[in-house]
Amino acid sequence: MHRFTLRQLEYLVACIECRSVAGAAERLNVSQPTISVAITKLEEQLGVQLLLRHASRGVTATGAAEKVLHSARSLLAHASDLERQAIETGSSVVGELRLGSFSTLAPTVLPNLIHELSTEHPGLKLHLREGPQDQIIAALEDGLLDLALLYNIDLPDDLHTVLLAQRKPYVALAADHPLARQESVALADLEAEPLILLEVAPSHDYFLGLFRDVGLEPVIAHSSPSIELVRGMVGCGLGYSLLVTRPDGDRTYDGRTLAIRPLSDEVPSSEVVLARLATLRPTQLMKSFEAVAARVMQRG
Repeated sequence: MHRFTLRQLEYLVACIECRSVAGAAERLNVSQPTISVAITKLEEQLGVQLLLRHASRGVTATGAAEKVLHSARSLLAHASDLERQAIETGSSVVGELRLGSFSTLAPTVLPNLIHELSTEHPGLKLHLREGPQDQIIAALEDGLLDLALLYNIDLPDDLHTVLLAQRKPYVALAADHPLARQESVALADLEAEPLILLEVAPSHDYFLGLFRDVGLEPVIAHSSPSIELVRGMVGCGLGYSLLVTRPDGDRTYDGRTLAIRPLSDEVPSSEVVLARLATLRPTQLMKSFEAVAARVMQRG
């Protein structure tokens, strides 16, 4: 049986993430020779080359290293879990968790969620990253995040998801728009109107897909990755928008009032999920976060 240490795995993961032995040594506060010797011994023990050394470009992972990288991260996370459980008393949850969030979800979900977490688990420290969904997914797959809040749209098969909430899309209109007089709005009513499109994946395809599923093609007048810019243009009467995330209060940054109306069409809800790599066994920290997230999201 091959024997290797958690320290060797920690050095390997750090080298791959930092892309250099020097960076790994600085992160872990050890000498470069210590890391180099440990990695060389690990390669000898496993019988494979794990790192490609480049004179001027640091190191890169070999195919063999990529295959074991997720398992190595998982093993290190669970070792940290075991260490915490051995030294802690009661049911306290202590440690660091790397959380990603789709950009439109972050400002409406994370503040209350973080507040709940800090109250229930004051020893849990979150490192946050927000951005377009494809970037958050890439960070999950690269092992740079532990968990992520995403919409369940076009997610890869290598992610495990837990449903947190379902949300219906709605129509945002200027307060004086003729369609604002209606209690609900049909997609057919909107087809010829100028659309202000939220231009960020996966929202772009989701909203256009609502039209195309019923044989309609919207007229895109403007687009932006910023939900507040989209709302601002709607408030100025430049067009309508379809959105899912709804800030508290239907006023734009410049003080204009929006008319919010439900769609009369039967359209699929958007599912908000908590995602992680399917190959990564959840730690106690991840389970604790999931429990709080589910409770907060169910309260709306």
